[in-house]
Amino acid sequence: MEVIKRYFDEVWPEEEAILKLGLEQSRYSKAERTKKKMTKRIGFACKYMHPDQTQKKKLLEEIQRPLNTRSTTVAWLNRQTKEVAEERLWDIMVHNIKSYYNLIEYVGGLPNELRMVRLGSDVLPVYTEPTWSYFWRKDDVRAYCEKHFRPVGDLARKLDVRLSMHPGQFTVLASDNPDIVERSIEEFEYHVDVARWMGFGQQYQDFKINVHISGRKGPAGIIDVHPRLSPEARNTITIENDENSWGIEASLELRKHLALVLDIHHHWVKTGEYILPTDDRFSRIIDSWRGVRPVIHYSVSREDLLIGHNTNTLPNMEELLEQGFKKQKLRAHSDYMWNTAVNDWALSFNETADIMVESKAKNLASQKLFESSINTVCV
Repeated sequence: MEVIKRYFDEVWPEEEAILKLGLEQSRYSKAERTKKKMTKRIGFACKYMHPDQTQKKKLLEEIQRPLNTRSTTVAWLNRQTKEVAEERLWDIMVHNIKSYYNLIEYVGGLPNELRMVRLGSDVLPVYTEPTWSYFWRKDDVRAYCEKHFRPVGDLARKLDVRLSMHPGQFTVLASDNPDIVERSIEEFEYHVDVARWMGFGQQYQDFKINVHISGRKGPAGIIDVHPRLSPEARNTITIENDENSWGIEASLELRKHLALVLDIHHHWVKTGEYILPTDDRFSRIIDSWRGVRPVIHYSVSREDLLIGHNTNTLPNMEELLEQGFKKQKLRAHSDYMWNTAVNDWALSFNETADIMVESKAKNLASQKLFESSINTVCV
């Protein structure tokens, strides 16, 4: 406790001021921060990580907590009285909306090229869970959300931070089970409610809510569901190719209905191909965005899996499979974007699309990728 107290007495005031400006440890020069708006962006997903991860775990949690969402479980709520459970949900709601604001404020102070972030889906826990969803329909709760989410969206627009969300794997809009489809629509529309409260969903792709095709019905199932979505949902939905059942070709069947996200790692795992930005399939993906700058997803196989691999060469899928590697293992995300050759390939898409980095090291990984892309020495 003494260490934590000393940290917050002596160090935190300065760091808090930095975070309020959205600047990570003042690592970027004033010229870098005041640069004119750029079109290329590299973003990270859901969680802020402090640059000094050598700090003790408890201290890191204290430092990172203001920028990250909290959650709870149905099991915990079910063990409580109704009053205690509702109090916990209210406290989490208040914290999480504020954490969205803090995270966007942080991202908005980074160089223009890093002003993109995926917001966590757990901002309003158990929103669609049958036992507890009533809480989120209460008048006072809805009023609070409508009042306090709007400044979050206003801040993102003011600071020109590009936002997105990504419902989880159980959102299966193309399922052949009608009950699963209904629950998936409900879960997707929950994310739309959050975007709508922030003032998004009014124009095509002013906010991105991304899902996989998933489900046995494939593209046909998405086409069937699409008219049933709210107007804001149709404006925000994107579909990405996956590494198992539904690849790029399947996604392209949807290009006239919604925006498509190319996940280059998924495509590599599925086919072994390093697709290029000049590929006609990517041109058609770009067209699906109807003039809005596209987003691609980028991840790389774990560094502790491909130990000893030359970081200046592209991993060869055929050779890896012959060596006994399994695609299930190769699909897992790394901590950092550790392979220079793969990074160069991914960054070749940045001329025409923004890059969402999917990695365990979150903002630390996206920042390193950005720094390598411009070969900039931070001050």
